[in-house]
Amino acid sequence: MLDMHNKVALITGGASGMGRVIALRLAGRGARVVVFDVNEAGIEAVSAEDDRIRGLRCDIGDLADVESKVAQVEGEVGPIDLLVHAAALMPSHKLMDHTHEGMERLFRINYFGTTYVIRSVLPSMLSRGSGRIVAFGSVAGYALVTHMGGYCATKSAVNTYVEILQNELRDSGVNVHLVCPPPVNTPLIDQTLATDSPASLIEAKKSGRLSDPEKIVNAIEKGISKNRDIIYPGEARLLMLWHALLPRLWWKTVLKFEKP
Repeated sequence: MLDMHNKVALITGGASGMGRVIALRLAGRGARVVVFDVNEAGIEAVSAEDDRIRGLRCDIGDLADVESKVAQVEGEVGPIDLLVHAAALMPSHKLMDHTHEGMERLFRINYFGTTYVIRSVLPSMLSRGSGRIVAFGSVAGYALVTHMGGYCATKSAVNTYVEILQNELRDSGVNVHLVCPPPVNTPLIDQTLATDSPASLIEAKKSGRLSDPEKIVNAIEKGISKNRDIIYPGEARLLMLWHALLPRLWWKTVLKFEKP
């Protein structure tokens, strides 16, 4: 992920999944890495793997906590050169079954958490005229499925926010990348499978068709090295185009999985 030797990287959701993969890779390349997560056991585990990784418990859905922890990182570790925002929730519910409280929490973590973290690191980057932000949206914000209306809506919002932000910052010296991965075999998928998961994801898990996180991170690194604005790793581009160009076929296929 470019030259990060002795530079400061902040990884949200870095205690597991692709955030953890990225944190370990960056540390292995000499970066000073700080991981934000609410999974304290996961923070301890990833921090123990490399002494260049430091973990802090941070609730990205709490603006005051985010601002306080970002200030702590900048004061104790240094100005943040790279933000990788990977933290998210992914429960599954039919829209009529998704409570208002649950939907609001999902938006607070997935969407507002994205704006909180980015807006907290951005002023310092802009003042220095340098920095890089890698924000995880999702192909689910384009290629929609039943049982995941809340999650898809939050990721549609994230995709929109980040794409507009990268163009508003085009000549600022701060590079912004939107990553839209397909379903990946990480603990995030387990949240979906533990709730009212789409049958297509259940089948993908059983058949081993979920994307490998290491391979997806490889594709993300390649996209960043080519300075791509939007990165569609794995089969994500195909899924996005399928829904965009052939929506009737897309929904016919999605709904076919839901038939008993």
